[in-house]
Amino acid sequence: MSTVPDGLPADERHYSYRPSLMGAPWVFHLTSDGLAWENGRRSGHVLYRDIRRVRLSFKPVSLQTQRYVMEVWASGAPKLQAVSSSWKSMVEHERLDKAYCAFVAELHRRMAEANAPVSFEHGSHPLRYWPGLAIFAAVSLGLAFLILRALQSEAPAGAAFVAAFLGLFIWHGANYFRRNRPGVYTPNALPELLLPKG
Repeated sequence: MSTVPDGLPADERHYSYRPSLMGAPWVFHLTSDGLAWENGRRSGHVLYRDIRRVRLSFKPVSLQTQRYVMEVWASGAPKLQAVSSSWKSMVEHERLDKAYCAFVAELHRRMAEANAPVSFEHGSHPLRYWPGLAIFAAVSLGLAFLILRALQSEAPAGAAFVAAFLGLFIWHGANYFRRNRPGVYTPNALPELLLPKG
Protein backbone atom coordinates (compact mmCIF):
# COMPACT_ATOMS: atom_id res chain seq x y z
CA MET A 1 0.00 0.00 0.00
CA SER A 2 1.32 3.40 -0.88
CA THR A 3 -1.07 5.47 1.16
CA VAL A 4 -2.88 5.21 4.46
CA PRO A 5 -6.15 6.79 5.69
CA ASP A 6 -6.44 10.58 5.45
CA GLY A 7 -4.02 10.64 2.51
CA LEU A 8 -0.96 10.31 4.71
CA PRO A 9 2.07 8.75 3.03
CA ALA A 10 3.06 5.34 4.37
CA ASP A 11 6.57 4.99 5.67
CA GLU A 12 8.76 1.94 6.18
CA ARG A 13 7.10 0.71 9.38
CA HIS A 14 4.08 -1.51 8.99
CA TYR A 15 2.69 -4.71 10.47
CA SER A 16 -0.15 -7.04 9.52
CA TYR A 17 -1.61 -10.29 10.80
CA ARG A 18 -4.70 -12.39 10.29
CA PRO A 19 -6.58 -13.03 13.59
CA SER A 20 -8.78 -15.74 12.06
CA LEU A 21 -8.76 -17.83 8.92
CA MET A 22 -11.90 -16.28 7.45
CA GLY A 23 -11.65 -12.77 8.88
CA ALA A 24 -10.02 -9.72 7.36
CA PRO A 25 -6.39 -9.06 8.31
CA TRP A 26 -5.39 -6.20 10.58
CA VAL A 27 -2.92 -3.86 8.88
CA PHE A 28 -1.00 -1.15 10.74
CA HIS A 29 1.21 1.67 9.44
CA LEU A 30 3.35 4.01 11.50
CA THR A 31 3.19 7.43 9.88
CA SER A 32 5.08 10.59 10.76
CA ASP A 33 2.43 11.66 13.29
CA GLY A 34 0.34 8.62 14.15
CA LEU A 35 -0.81 5.06 13.78
CA ALA A 36 -2.95 4.19 10.77
CA TRP A 37 -4.95 0.97 10.77
CA GLU A 38 -7.20 -1.08 8.52
CA ASN A 39 -9.43 -4.08 9.17
CA GLY A 40 -11.59 -5.00 6.21
CA ARG A 41 -13.82 -2.03 5.43
CA ARG A 42 -12.93 -0.25 8.66
CA SER A 43 -9.93 2.05 8.87
CA GLY A 44 -8.64 4.98 10.84
CA HIS A 45 -5.70 7.03 11.96
CA VAL A 46 -4.84 8.05 15.51
CA LEU A 47 -2.21 10.58 16.45
CA TYR A 48 0.55 9.40 18.76
CA ARG A 49 -0.39 12.16 21.19
CA ASP A 50 -3.97 10.77 21.37
CA ILE A 51 -2.88 7.30 22.50
CA ARG A 52 -3.87 6.90 26.15
CA ARG A 53 -2.97 3.34 27.13
CA VAL A 54 -0.86 0.43 25.86
CA ARG A 55 -0.79 -3.06 27.32
CA LEU A 56 1.67 -5.86 26.48
CA SER A 57 0.71 -9.40 27.46
CA PHE A 58 1.28 -13.09 26.79
CA LYS A 59 -1.88 -14.87 25.59
CA PRO A 60 -1.29 -18.40 24.30
CA VAL A 61 -4.16 -20.30 22.72
CA SER A 62 -4.51 -23.94 21.73
CA LEU A 63 -2.51 -23.86 18.49
CA GLN A 64 -0.42 -20.78 19.30
CA THR A 65 1.62 -21.47 22.42
CA GLN A 66 3.96 -18.49 21.84
CA ARG A 67 1.44 -15.71 21.28
CA TYR A 68 2.11 -12.13 22.39
CA VAL A 69 -0.38 -9.28 22.24
CA MET A 70 -0.15 -5.49 22.23
CA GLU A 71 -3.39 -3.59 22.91
CA VAL A 72 -3.67 0.12 22.17
CA TRP A 73 -6.40 2.47 23.40
CA ALA A 74 -6.65 5.93 21.85
CA SER A 75 -9.16 8.74 21.78
CA GLY A 76 -11.64 8.39 18.94
CA ALA A 77 -10.65 4.85 17.96
CA PRO A 78 -11.65 1.30 18.85
CA LYS A 79 -9.25 -0.85 20.84
CA LEU A 80 -6.45 -1.80 18.47
CA GLN A 81 -4.74 -5.14 18.92
CA ALA A 82 -1.54 -6.46 17.32
CA VAL A 83 -0.75 -10.17 17.76
CA SER A 84 2.59 -11.89 17.18
CA SER A 85 1.15 -14.78 15.14
CA SER A 86 -1.15 -15.10 12.17
CA TRP A 87 -3.41 -17.73 10.63
CA LYS A 88 -1.78 -19.22 7.55
CA SER A 89 -4.05 -22.18 6.70
CA MET A 90 -6.74 -24.34 8.28
CA VAL A 91 -4.23 -26.03 10.60
CA GLU A 92 -1.19 -23.78 10.47
CA HIS A 93 -0.21 -20.55 12.22
CA GLU A 94 2.73 -18.37 11.30
CA ARG A 95 4.90 -16.77 13.98
CA LEU A 96 5.79 -13.17 13.17
CA ASP A 97 8.28 -12.68 15.99
CA LYS A 98 10.81 -10.43 14.25
CA ALA A 99 8.26 -8.17 12.55
CA TYR A 100 6.16 -7.94 15.72
CA CYS A 101 9.13 -6.96 17.91
CA ALA A 102 10.27 -4.33 15.40
CA PHE A 103 6.78 -2.84 15.15
CA VAL A 104 6.24 -2.74 18.92
CA ALA A 105 9.64 -1.16 19.54
CA GLU A 106 9.19 1.47 16.83
CA LEU A 107 5.69 2.41 17.99
CA HIS A 108 6.98 2.90 21.54
CA ARG A 109 9.89 5.02 20.26
CA ARG A 110 7.52 7.27 18.34
CA MET A 111 5.11 7.63 21.26
CA ALA A 112 8.02 8.63 23.49
CA GLU A 113 9.18 11.21 20.93
CA ALA A 114 5.65 12.64 20.75
CA ASN A 115 5.51 12.93 24.57
CA ALA A 116 2.20 11.11 24.46
CA PRO A 117 0.49 10.89 27.89
CA VAL A 118 0.42 7.08 27.71
CA SER A 119 -0.09 4.60 30.52
CA PHE A 120 2.24 1.70 29.71
CA GLU A 121 0.97 -1.51 31.35
CA HIS A 122 2.17 -5.09 31.16
CA GLY A 123 0.59 -8.41 32.00
CA SER A 124 -3.03 -9.20 32.77
CA HIS A 125 -5.45 -6.81 34.42
CA PRO A 126 -5.13 -7.23 38.24
CA LEU A 127 -8.82 -8.11 38.60
CA ARG A 128 -8.26 -11.10 36.33
CA TYR A 129 -4.69 -11.98 37.32
CA TRP A 130 -4.99 -12.41 41.09
CA PRO A 131 -8.23 -14.47 41.11
CA GLY A 132 -6.76 -16.57 38.30
CA LEU A 133 -3.57 -17.15 40.26
CA ALA A 134 -5.60 -18.19 43.32
CA ILE A 135 -7.59 -20.68 41.22
CA PHE A 136 -4.37 -22.02 39.67
CA ALA A 137 -2.86 -22.58 43.13
CA ALA A 138 -6.05 -24.24 44.43
CA VAL A 139 -6.27 -26.62 41.46
CA SER A 140 -2.57 -27.49 41.80
CA LEU A 141 -3.04 -28.31 45.51
CA GLY A 142 -6.15 -30.35 44.68
CA LEU A 143 -4.24 -32.42 42.12
CA ALA A 144 -1.39 -32.94 44.57
CA PHE A 145 -3.93 -34.20 47.11
CA LEU A 146 -5.30 -36.63 44.52
CA ILE A 147 -1.80 -37.99 43.95
CA LEU A 148 -1.38 -38.52 47.69
CA ARG A 149 -4.75 -40.29 47.95
CA ALA A 150 -3.90 -42.52 44.99
CA LEU A 151 -0.62 -43.53 46.60
CA GLN A 152 -2.38 -44.24 49.90
CA SER A 153 -4.88 -46.40 48.02
CA GLU A 154 -2.00 -48.28 46.36
CA ALA A 155 -2.89 -47.08 42.88
CA PRO A 156 0.52 -46.07 41.47
CA ALA A 157 -0.70 -45.97 37.87
CA GLY A 158 -3.42 -43.45 38.76
CA ALA A 159 -0.97 -41.43 40.83
CA ALA A 160 1.51 -41.36 37.92
CA PHE A 161 -1.19 -40.22 35.49
CA VAL A 162 -2.33 -37.38 37.75
CA ALA A 163 1.31 -36.45 38.46
CA ALA A 164 2.02 -36.17 34.72
CA PHE A 165 -1.03 -33.97 34.26
CA LEU A 166 -0.04 -31.85 37.27
CA GLY A 167 3.47 -31.37 35.90
CA LEU A 168 2.12 -30.19 32.55
CA PHE A 169 -0.47 -27.97 34.24
CA ILE A 170 2.13 -26.31 36.47
CA TRP A 171 4.61 -25.88 33.63
CA HIS A 172 2.12 -24.04 31.39
CA GLY A 173 0.35 -22.21 34.21
CA ALA A 174 3.52 -21.01 35.92
CA ASN A 175 4.87 -19.69 32.62
CA TYR A 176 1.62 -17.82 31.95
CA PHE A 177 1.42 -16.21 35.40
CA ARG A 178 5.15 -15.41 35.49
CA ARG A 179 4.91 -13.48 32.23
CA ASN A 180 1.57 -11.80 32.92
CA ARG A 181 2.20 -10.35 36.37
CA PRO A 182 0.53 -6.90 36.34
CA GLY A 183 2.75 -3.86 36.33
CA VAL A 184 3.93 -0.80 34.43
CA TYR A 185 6.95 -0.12 32.25
CA THR A 186 8.55 2.73 30.32
CA PRO A 187 8.72 2.98 26.52
CA ASN A 188 12.51 2.86 26.72
CA ALA A 189 12.57 -0.42 28.67
CA LEU A 190 10.13 -2.87 27.13
CA PRO A 191 9.43 -5.98 29.24
CA GLU A 192 11.48 -8.82 27.72
CA LEU A 193 9.13 -11.51 29.04
CA LEU A 194 6.33 -10.07 26.91
CA LEU A 195 8.20 -10.01 23.61
CA PRO A 196 9.01 -13.07 21.49
CA LYS A 197 12.61 -14.20 21.36
CA GLY A 198 14.63 -13.57 18.23
